[in-house]
Amino acid sequence: MFESLTALPPDAILKLIGEHQNDARENKVDLGVGVYRDEHGQTPILAAVKKAERYILDHQQTKAYTGSAGDPVFNETMQDLIFGDHSSASGRITTLQSPGGSGSLRVAAGLILRAKADVSLWVSDPTWNNHVPLLGGAGVQLETYPYYDADKKCLRIDALLETLSTIPSGDIVLFHGCCHNPTGIDPSSEQWRQIADIVVERGLLPFIDIAYQGLANGIDEDVQAIRQLAERVPEMLVSSSCSKNFGLYRDRVGALSIVSSDADVSQIVYSQASQIVRTIYSVPPDHGAAVVSHILRDPDLRAQWAAELGEMRERLKSVRSMLVEALQETAPAHDFSHIGSANGMFSYLGISPQQVTRLKTDFGIYMEGFGRINVAGITAKNVGYLAESIARVL
Repeated sequence: MFESLTALPPDAILKLIGEHQNDARENKVDLGVGVYRDEHGQTPILAAVKKAERYILDHQQTKAYTGSAGDPVFNETMQDLIFGDHSSASGRITTLQSPGGSGSLRVAAGLILRAKADVSLWVSDPTWNNHVPLLGGAGVQLETYPYYDADKKCLRIDALLETLSTIPSGDIVLFHGCCHNPTGIDPSSEQWRQIADIVVERGLLPFIDIAYQGLANGIDEDVQAIRQLAERVPEMLVSSSCSKNFGLYRDRVGALSIVSSDADVSQIVYSQASQIVRTIYSVPPDHGAAVVSHILRDPDLRAQWAAELGEMRERLKSVRSMLVEALQETAPAHDFSHIGSANGMFSYLGISPQQVTRLKTDFGIYMEGFGRINVAGITAKNVGYLAESIARVL
């Protein structure tokens, strides 16, 4: 049977990781892989996570299965974290634990196909490189809306709003809650208001992917658009991840929250989503979710986590400024200010694929083919070499 299969090319990011690992140059720089790194180039385990894990080790009494929807305590705490504990929409929201944000996206795709198989889901151009395989690969019909102006290195807000105004009523629009991946360019508060106005007016269903809560401007600040939309629309999907903001990458912690028109419909949606989970992975993993729920329910641990997350956020802002300043010295004829004004871990550098290849082959600097960089890979030790190398390929 398997003789009919042909080999597929490796995932671009996984291929890049392997190439970087096999590069013997001591001054090599990895700006590709999507994990947070500290000033020493390490991806640390947060101290709050360590404390929560010790508590769970001492107090957890069973390893029996959770239900298909996961841990109810985790789901409640994640719902409060995203929507606020006094949201007027709370009676209409149901939340299910998932294996990372990717798992929640896949469950959402299944739910969309069951509810309205011929609906179109609109994603930004560009968007996270796994959105299309996850959602489109599941069978959801995808369309794109304009988002990033590569020449001006800014949000194409006029074109975005114009396109939203033409999308058929009932279609779904996928937005990045904050820290847009791959560009790092987010709508302003006023632009979010304009987006929300059109979503409400056109009767569109917003689908928010929030993978970086707390890494743009703050834990509550980064979900203001979600909270405002939840108050204004009858239906909404939110896919969330704890990989970045809790550093729980390999523990696969995420959630899918669905806002329905009323509490009765919410129960129907919950039953359908739970059955979809049963047919894909049956039940989600417990450990990481137990860590998150314990941190969020313990005032001291929650405060410690918020402080650690704040340090991560400030480091990302600091290295952005550091890179912009270094490039102003090495390449004064070029404007890289967009890097400093973007949010989160990612930005487009603004160079060609050919220049990306030269940076890798000639200087051992690794990034995605379209010049997306993970700024967390920048340190005080390598920023000078990085800026000089970029200047040499321009």
